[in-house]
Amino acid sequence: MDNEMEELVVHGSREGALPAEPRGGGAKTELSVDEIIEGHVGALGRSQILQVFLVSLAWIFDSQGTLITIFADAQPAWRCKAHAAACSPGPSMCHLAPGSWEWVDGEKSSTVAEWGLICDRKFRAGIPASVFFLGSLFGSAVHGRLADKHLGRKKTVLLSCLLTAVTGFVTSLSPNVWVYALLRFSNGFARSGIGICCLVLATEAVGRKWRGQVGQYGFFFFTVGFLSLPAIAYPTRTSWRTMYRVTSLLPLAYSVVVLPFVFESPRWLAVRGRTKEAMDVLTRLAKLNGKTLSPELAIANPVTPSAGEGKESLWSARWAIKRMLLMMLTGFGIGFLYYGVQLNVENLDFNIYFTVAVNALMEIPAVFLGSVLLAFADRRLVFSSSSFAAAASCVACIFLGRTKGSWPQLTVEAIGFMAASLAFDVLYIYCVELFPTNVRNLAVSVLRQSLMLGAAIAPQLVVLGRVTPKLSFLIFACFALFSASLTIWLPETRNTPLYETMAQQEKEEKQAAGPGTETELPKRDSPLPDA
Repeated sequence: MDNEMEELVVHGSREGALPAEPRGGGAKTELSVDEIIEGHVGALGRSQILQVFLVSLAWIFDSQGTLITIFADAQPAWRCKAHAAACSPGPSMCHLAPGSWEWVDGEKSSTVAEWGLICDRKFRAGIPASVFFLGSLFGSAVHGRLADKHLGRKKTVLLSCLLTAVTGFVTSLSPNVWVYALLRFSNGFARSGIGICCLVLATEAVGRKWRGQVGQYGFFFFTVGFLSLPAIAYPTRTSWRTMYRVTSLLPLAYSVVVLPFVFESPRWLAVRGRTKEAMDVLTRLAKLNGKTLSPELAIANPVTPSAGEGKESLWSARWAIKRMLLMMLTGFGIGFLYYGVQLNVENLDFNIYFTVAVNALMEIPAVFLGSVLLAFADRRLVFSSSSFAAAASCVACIFLGRTKGSWPQLTVEAIGFMAASLAFDVLYIYCVELFPTNVRNLAVSVLRQSLMLGAAIAPQLVVLGRVTPKLSFLIFACFALFSASLTIWLPETRNTPLYETMAQQEKEEKQAAGPGTETELPKRDSPLPDA
């Protein structure tokens, strides 16, 4: 009789956002994590804002570690030595006699200067940045699986931060370009867990209405890290090794000072069967929001015997495979565009510290614009529109770069980078909403792998751009158009619930689409029941 009563209470509570009152005999009111957050903790309160802030701080040094090569691997300015009769200033020093010219900031100012990565060895200069992104590609797969199946989001961030600090410092000791490239690979592998886990941690703690905006906050801190690079690079411009040592301190400090105050994702804990711990986290979040959770409230276990979490994988359903493949192709193009345009600033014939600062500043309106647009516009529309805008800007740069130090070209390039940044940010949020909790971190990590694969090719195009800048802008435009066109085959996710398991998502989507219809994520105002 008690079991029947409890079952009645459970199913009755699933019909709306608010639970039914428990009836007699100490029966619990079981709700999904989504329902508890929406109806009892608060969709976005003080606790979630603090959680998002603490988590998003990690994006600062994630950005620094990724983009430090803009300065560390740049080709610095050079000049003719005094009284060197055989030297004449020009676009290249390759035709000059050895010893007739010198680097302005000394031979230790960048890896290019120290190891002579110029002329017939110029393409070696792009190898460390390329293998860094390849390291991120492989690391994303490992960290995604650790975060979903073993360690959880928070512990994976801790591991990634500590490894990032160690590998960043050791990179500063590199004796040659080949060891340097290997250490950049290891650093890329190490830091790949930061972005994906921080994004998922932030979005899984809030209600569905705020997922897009909260996801954008992490990108704002990525911009802060990008903007801080010129401030770090200029004082250390005579030593690229010092630059690496300075940036390796932040992830270590974050691991010790900030991360202990971050909560694990209650959604992940619930999916792993650790419902008591998940309830403890939700209780603390509610308390910080000035609310109290009823002791009669319990988390419904989303894992059923027919669709156990251990038997499910991202590649176990056709609909998931189709979505993931489309996201991978889209991510490849956007990764090439976003990171390529950033690294390409040295080919704009402006002071590199100035151009990096301009591009970094353009990420700020991209973040705020993304936050506003994601509140009311479809994800597909925002992504495709920004990708088309980035493509148009790249094409315009081809015609505006005919004179040295072209301000119109710099202006249009900055606008194009803002559009590329917006597309990059929205793509991450889109991926979070396309897949359920038990494979979400892995899905985001696979997307990141694709982004990093595109980014790994970009540095070689940047080196080529030192010879033919127009070609690089044309290729960037083609990749932007390619990515924009692919989202036509993906479902829209605005205002949809975050599902817990693959089986639940497939069942609910089929019910919403109806027989014989193409599966599309449903849009509902009230939380959906678990499978």
